[in-house]
Amino acid sequence: MEKLTFEFLGGAPVNATRAPALVGVVGSGNLEILIEPEKLGGRCAVEILTAARGFGATWEAVLDDFFARHKLADVRISINDVGATPAVVSLRLDQAVENFLGGAQ
Repeated sequence: MEKLTFEFLGGAPVNATRAPALVGVVGSGNLEILIEPEKLGGRCAVEILTAARGFGATWEAVLDDFFARHKLADVRISINDVGATPAVVSLRLDQAVENFLGGAQ
């Protein structure tokens, strides 16, 4: 397993009382994502555990696209991956943030 970590800045803080959101399961599309509020000083932290080694640049590109569309701060995103494609990752991220924010962005 490879562990990747990323941080993003410049988003709007989310309500700290929001409930965490979990989408996907490792056996379904090979990916699960947990989004939860956490006071991070305006940052968004992303931690990825993946079985597919050597794809850090691809993960970074997918996350850059996600954060260009979803301006978040004070959020931790945890991803468990067993080889999902970038399209599946993007879809699951969008599902997770929609569940987390309750459809309001």
